[in-house]
Amino acid sequence: MSERLAEEISACRVCAEHLPHGVRPVVSFSSTARLLIVGQAPGSKVHASGIPWDDASGDRLREWTGLSRDQMYDPAKVALVPMGFCYPGKASGGDKPPRRECAALWHQRIFELLPQDRLTLLVGSYAQAHYLPDAAKLSMTERIRHYRDFLPSVFPLPHPAWRSVGWMRKNPWFEAEVLPELRQRVAERM
Repeated sequence: MSERLAEEISACRVCAEHLPHGVRPVVSFSSTARLLIVGQAPGSKVHASGIPWDDASGDRLREWTGLSRDQMYDPAKVALVPMGFCYPGKASGGDKPPRRECAALWHQRIFELLPQDRLTLLVGSYAQAHYLPDAAKLSMTERIRHYRDFLPSVFPLPHPAWRSVGWMRKNPWFEAEVLPELRQRVAERM
């Protein structure tokens, strides 16, 4: 069933007219993945390789979670599902926001295949805004600081882009308190 759904997603062209670099859905999942990572959208490097988180942000995310490259790219263990499956193109100051169509069309169908006892990492503001609407009044920093309020099934994280290095310097509690618990909870799902 997950292979058939993956084929449907690969064939999706709903947003084609809005994607200046073409359609290339980048998503990875299977019915046994007990760790779900919901990010924002592929960047240009991921668009080129077709491999989720295949960039410096992915390196940082693996460091944060304690996942090896082999673990992260094993769909039997980890589902990698962005808010938008295709690279949306550049905007001033970074990439455009993820297209909204993907979450509406595909997320529920993917999530229904995954085990109920999974841990979901909501990486970045787009995933958190969509899946933690009651926490919208909180800043990103406050959502991360209060991550325990969302456990045991959801763990909010900042996006691991290069900008997060400065954010981490201003918020040393993230590395001291949050990352050890994140690594422990991720290890429990492997």
